[in-house]
Amino acid sequence: MTSPQTLLLQNGRIIDPANNLDGPGDLLLANGVIQRRGKAGSLSCPDNGKTIDLRGKWLVPGLIDMHVHLREPGEEYKETIASGTKAAAAGGFTAVACMPNTKPVNDNQAVTSLILTRAAAAGYARVYPVGAISNGSRGTELAEYGELKKAGAVAVSDDGRPVVNSQLMRRALEYSGNHDLLAISHAEEVSLSENGVMNEGALSTRLGLRGIPSAAESIMIYRDLALAEYVNRPIHIAHISARESVDLIRRAKKKGCKVTAETAPHYFTLTEEAVGLYNTRAKMNPPLRTADDVAAIRDGLRDGTIDAIATDHAPHSVMEKDVEFDQAANGIIGLETAVPLAMALVRENVLSPVRLIELLSVNPARILGVGGGTLSEGSPADITVIDPEKIFVYTKERVVSKNSNSPFLGWELTGKAVLTLVAGKITFSEPE
Repeated sequence: MTSPQTLLLQNGRIIDPANNLDGPGDLLLANGVIQRRGKAGSLSCPDNGKTIDLRGKWLVPGLIDMHVHLREPGEEYKETIASGTKAAAAGGFTAVACMPNTKPVNDNQAVTSLILTRAAAAGYARVYPVGAISNGSRGTELAEYGELKKAGAVAVSDDGRPVVNSQLMRRALEYSGNHDLLAISHAEEVSLSENGVMNEGALSTRLGLRGIPSAAESIMIYRDLALAEYVNRPIHIAHISARESVDLIRRAKKKGCKVTAETAPHYFTLTEEAVGLYNTRAKMNPPLRTADDVAAIRDGLRDGTIDAIATDHAPHSVMEKDVEFDQAANGIIGLETAVPLAMALVRENVLSPVRLIELLSVNPARILGVGGGTLSEGSPADITVIDPEKIFVYTKERVVSKNSNSPFLGWELTGKAVLTLVAGKITFSEPE
């Protein structure tokens, strides 16, 4: 990391959807903010500053991952706030929202404050804590939303567990709205998914593994959309994976329901076939699904049904992953592979570059109600620089996260964040 300095970012392709910009330009940064924006070659750097030539690279608002698991407090052997935010910076993310399923659960002011204190000390990325919907995420009584909001939480979720009780979910939507906290749904009907370990279908039958039907996701989404519409409150649906889920959200938006949704790169990149011969690095919840589901997720990203790409970064150690498939923990790391996997959608003409930056920066900021998502003059200098043509092999040796539970190890990837700045400080720079 470096201290804020005067920097001239020159000749980059500025992609700033919030200002309807896509073209070559310069940015002058000083005192942690964007001082000036101009046409390529039009700005000069003061004598005490440094010029960085970004010819051939994208200059975009800092990326925001609205769904990560930093594991601290309680499971620091999997990830710490410092290691997780360092991985975020290496992936091009200037901010992350961390889920509350820590040990203890983030259902109170003390845990929220600890997260913010340690994130500030690490200094790699902004961290926005998500508090629990219910005390201990047990689904029996609401957490103290006023206390969470005052401590710095931006949303509430029992992510990792669904809120089974419909009345409790209704109250969560009502009270979170009263406290200006976003309610995030982990949509899972546990009576259908219980003990399942992969997508239900012919492959799960051949492998002798208990399946999880896509209806386990879509049924709960239907309930939560109905509740949000009934109480007229916003709701955000996390990590959608199935065609039926996309269809439900699309219809709800057309009706005027205040719903937003996210998916993760693995759901538009991999199918259930990645499980192969019991590959635990391809085990997550919701599970990888079919090619038909992947196509629907891509359509949802293209047409605006899905609002954000989030990684659901979920580090686990070998103790949780190098075991029998049935016993392995759900989840994969994703902060360092999100950009190249999402860039593949641009190369395949699924998304435009502008739409991609909306999904990775502008929309997450808007949905969470936090700063960022713009390169406007006077805004904080949270900036990501992407080399769209950089080719690299994602190996265990280059993983920055504390663990390497990724199905993409060994893949040759194209497109990478090469420079990350938070408030004008360089938090990551790709070695030449």
